[in-house]
Amino acid sequence: MTEQQTIDIARLPVMGEAAQQSYPTATLYVVATPIGNVTDITLRALHLLALADVVACEDTRKTGALLQRFGLNKQTIAAHMHNEREVADKIVERLRAGQRVALVSDAGTPAVSDPGARIVDAVRAAGLNVVPLPGPSAAIAALSASGLVNDRFHFVGFLPAKPKQRESALAALVRETSTLVLYEAPHRIVECVEGLTSVFEPTRQVVFARELSKMFEEVHRCPLGEALAWVKADQHRERGEFVVLVEGALRATDAEDAEAERILQILLTECSVKQAAGLAAQITGRKKNALYERALQIKGE
Repeated sequence: MTEQQTIDIARLPVMGEAAQQSYPTATLYVVATPIGNVTDITLRALHLLALADVVACEDTRKTGALLQRFGLNKQTIAAHMHNEREVADKIVERLRAGQRVALVSDAGTPAVSDPGARIVDAVRAAGLNVVPLPGPSAAIAALSASGLVNDRFHFVGFLPAKPKQRESALAALVRETSTLVLYEAPHRIVECVEGLTSVFEPTRQVVFARELSKMFEEVHRCPLGEALAWVKADQHRERGEFVVLVEGALRATDAEDAEAERILQILLTECSVKQAAGLAAQITGRKKNALYERALQIKGE
């Protein structure tokens, strides 16, 4: 993009719409921030951060550096997992005094596998206003690039670090038909994959979304049975933050269809189309005519 094109975009009328929306005082704003590429921040987020009286953040140094990149000099207060309950009371006091408080995490959307949920809960319990400013989310970004066709997903977040607890958590998800969305740290990615392969069938599709929106971003999809070899094939694949997506279990009807297909294909190696369809119907309880049509398709493939 040329310098002139950048200037032209900055002058577009739509750029002023961020300022036209109402931003009431005495409100907690939950603000999503970039997960990698700093330019993924939204126009509304920038406008609100400029308006905020204080920014509550997971790491004041990281957020301070982010604010400085956009020319913002704001008071920040630490709001992390170790002081969340304590700082929630202080934020409520600020809101009651009429301040606008922006809540951010180090990256992505606060309160989603990041600190913030207790603060939001305390603010709501105090009868005060909470406004979300949507933006970057590693889970949604990974899902959008996965190609896993499912209208539902189950957000798991980080698995337990201890092997037995991790295996128990995964075992409870074996029959979940929604796409599973996991977060994992780089130093535990091998253990995570080993846990998955010990619990789920090797034919399940798995997607690794690593370093999303960063320089070395990588999105890889493969059967779970090939996953461990893929991770270990390159030492760089044990670096960076991961979103791991696991294909959901087949629904009952899908599983029945898959089993009928398997039986039909076996019978077709020894029987005629008519005989195979008849036997498959007796074994599975499925309609003979439908199986006969499928058998013809298989023979023609």
